[in-house]
Amino acid sequence: MGVLDFQVTPGMRRLGASVLGMEAIVVALFTPVAISVGGVAPALAVTAGIGLAVLCVVAAGLLKKPVGYVLGSVAQVLAICTGFLVPTMFFLGAIFAALWITAIFVARRVEGVTSR
Repeated sequence: MGVLDFQVTPGMRRLGASVLGMEAIVVALFTPVAISVGGVAPALAVTAGIGLAVLCVVAAGLLKKPVGYVLGSVAQVLAICTGFLVPTMFFLGAIFAALWITAIFVARRVEGVTSR
């Protein structure tokens, strides 16, 4: 059984899209914070912040397919890695990763129970 061989449910799509949508806003707002507070070079901050926000939006759009969950998971890892630029992002990235994992497992469990 491969990484992309799992059943995508409507609840997973809804919860996953909600998490990724909120995360896209937070990581986009990371850009000015990284520049002004973190002293990060503007080119790096824009690439990291806006690039990650775009990845979140693209992943949310692809959640009907398993590849969307792979991209969403990559976004979680990258969000945590932005903590190397602004240390607070270690904490926020971990929160979004926990929400992402919870969204997937809770939706699958709830939909598994209600389908019986």
